[in-house]
Amino acid sequence: MSTTTTLEAVTRGRIRRGRRRRAVLTGLAVAVAVVFAVSLMVGQTFYPPADVLAVILGETVPGASFTVGELRLPRAVLALVTGLCFGMGGVTFQAMLRNPLASPDIIGISSAASAAAAFGIIVLNLGETGVSVFAIVAALGVAVVIYLLSFKDGVAGTRLVLIGIGMAAMLNSATSYVLNQAGQWDLQAATRWLNGSLNGSTWDETVPVLLALAVFGPVLLAQARNLTMLGLGDDAAAALGTRLERTRLLSIVAAVGLIAFATSATGPIAFVAFLAGPIAVRLTGPGGSPLVPSALVGALLVLAADFLGQFAFDTRFPVGVITGVLGAPYLIFLLVRTNRAGGSL
Repeated sequence: MSTTTTLEAVTRGRIRRGRRRRAVLTGLAVAVAVVFAVSLMVGQTFYPPADVLAVILGETVPGASFTVGELRLPRAVLALVTGLCFGMGGVTFQAMLRNPLASPDIIGISSAASAAAAFGIIVLNLGETGVSVFAIVAALGVAVVIYLLSFKDGVAGTRLVLIGIGMAAMLNSATSYVLNQAGQWDLQAATRWLNGSLNGSTWDETVPVLLALAVFGPVLLAQARNLTMLGLGDDAAAALGTRLERTRLLSIVAAVGLIAFATSATGPIAFVAFLAGPIAVRLTGPGGSPLVPSALVGALLVLAADFLGQFAFDTRFPVGVITGVLGAPYLIFLLVRTNRAGGSL
């Protein structure tokens, strides 16, 4: 095959991948918008799109102004932004460490926020704001500890995952101990938070997550190329001019910030950060940064799971229960497939 033919084949391949990626991103964005709109219209009372749009624009619509403006809209917006945060934060760890198990759900960051929240609710009797701040600080602190413990001439993905799993086990044990000491009322409050729930969502909870997304999201997008380079391996990335530890540090801080703020608002919505990246990569195919498609997949997962939890069953389930049902089989599948292939995680 001549050089010209090879270049033409490479060019055609890039064009096909670009078209596929644009089509997937457009489809995901449309799907997110549709589910978001449906979650505003559908409930015990159905409101047509015109009424919903009027409420969003600030007009007063009898009935809809309260139901849509005060109940459904904050919940849907919080579902959207937390899904974006979980999706982008989760795939950052997976891409950076080249390991599908390097997700905040698995390596202890979500467990840190959960343990801190349980301790804050049950032992310290903190209010909602205090619990959120405590959870954010704990998630950031544990992330730093995991990073330092796994650092030895750089950060190896497998070492960080194993240390994170051990840290998660200790934190989950601490959470169980605290829950066993709780009174009935505190236990209900802690359990609701630990399950991952959007019930009772308010703008006060939503605004900090929006700000975190506005601050940390651009940081990750600015590191998109470097994260892609890290997927080639440390030696190749360094040869291509990537500053390895600077990229890792910035990416970890930004990703943990997104996960911590999202978790502080809704609790640890199970497996969204774990699932969003692999689903997005399978949809878009190889090439290109997975950050934006993963964020959209995360938003779609949270919005759809919350809608299903509210209306698909006789009993209403928190969003974290639905995502947990979806994520646990995938985790088992991943472990079985890796074992059969004779590979390591």
